[in-house]
Amino acid sequence: MKNLSFKYLKKSDPQLYRLVISEIKRQEETINLIPSENVADLAILELVGSPLMNKYSEGYPKARYYPGNEIYDQIEELAKKRLLKAFHLNQKWSVNVQSYSGSPANLAIYFGLLKPADKILGLALAQGGHLTHGHKVNFSGQIYQAIQYGLDQNGYLDYRGLEKLAKKYKPKVIISGATAYPRKINFKKIGQIAKSIGAYHLADISHIAGLIIAGLHPSPFPYADIVMSTTHKTLKGPRGAIIFCRQELAQVIDRAVFPGTQGGPHNNITAAKAYLALKAQKSAFQKYQKQIIKNAKALADGFKKLGFKLLTNGTDNHLMLIDLRDIGLSGREAEKMLEEAGILANRNSLPGDEKPFRPSGLRLGTPYLTSRKMKEKEMAKIAELIYQVLIQKKPAKKVLKEVKRLTRQFPLPY
Repeated sequence: MKNLSFKYLKKSDPQLYRLVISEIKRQEETINLIPSENVADLAILELVGSPLMNKYSEGYPKARYYPGNEIYDQIEELAKKRLLKAFHLNQKWSVNVQSYSGSPANLAIYFGLLKPADKILGLALAQGGHLTHGHKVNFSGQIYQAIQYGLDQNGYLDYRGLEKLAKKYKPKVIISGATAYPRKINFKKIGQIAKSIGAYHLADISHIAGLIIAGLHPSPFPYADIVMSTTHKTLKGPRGAIIFCRQELAQVIDRAVFPGTQGGPHNNITAAKAYLALKAQKSAFQKYQKQIIKNAKALADGFKKLGFKLLTNGTDNHLMLIDLRDIGLSGREAEKMLEEAGILANRNSLPGDEKPFRPSGLRLGTPYLTSRKMKEKEMAKIAELIYQVLIQKKPAKKVLKEVKRLTRQFPLPY
């Protein structure tokens, strides 16, 4: 730990200190392929752990419920200005930077736009959507009348089916975006469908926001009314979320966030969002996003050469899904086998799965490893290691030695 000492924690709480050090060591020695996770910069850690967390700032700049917020007003306005610039947006758009995370952000959007029992149309969880896009166990599927669209027989988004459902049920909000979909999303088509029935188009770009900034994925902004993103995936920032909306919806969305669904913002996180927005405008960020795509394609190619079956036979973005049905493993079994060998990839449902607790897919992505400076050569090696675990049934301890040997070459910045 060349850049993090935890000296005060070590002295005051040795037990917790040991747990923190153990977790950093686990991260250091693990190949992390979970596409929703990333490595935060040291500056992000400094901001998140700074005295900025010591203040309540309920309300918005120049309209707070507590005194002493002059500096926090400037930080929040800076974050908003930088985020609009990073996503190449003009004065027709507004951004709220106070949401705690992705699910609370979607909750706030629904709260602002809908009444209980209103209809929403989102991608089904088993087809690659998110819990908050209308799943029955989630608030989005219990408070609202959720209709779910899915994928076609080839594993691609079924836009024709989406359109039929939209015209039949007339939802008030159509949600685009996914958490486990390896191809580009046609935001234009979904926006046209929403407009044709008078619905709002909410684009959830939590996974692909960094790719959109870098011009590596089509932007939803010309075709959406609201765009939500988390800030800790391809954006490589702190755990949090941001909500963009057209100016005519700004007051509705702001009120839905506060006081509608949460109290005071986390000022330390807001500052970290301002920092990530500045970094996102740099050429190094564009290069990083391009490498994420290169690595994903290299990893997918490595899997295919080894005989693995991928949903849609590849990827356009940062993630891919392995279909394990021909291998005779469930996603849960594969996930556990890999974790014992120091490789993290999460189980995931695939179209046709009947039991959500025994999904037949494995979801893998490259943002985390790209942050560790790994490139195409390492992706080929990782595909081989996964093949050794899942197909050749090589003992986990032997593979773990190879994993540690590889990760030592690409240390974390901590």
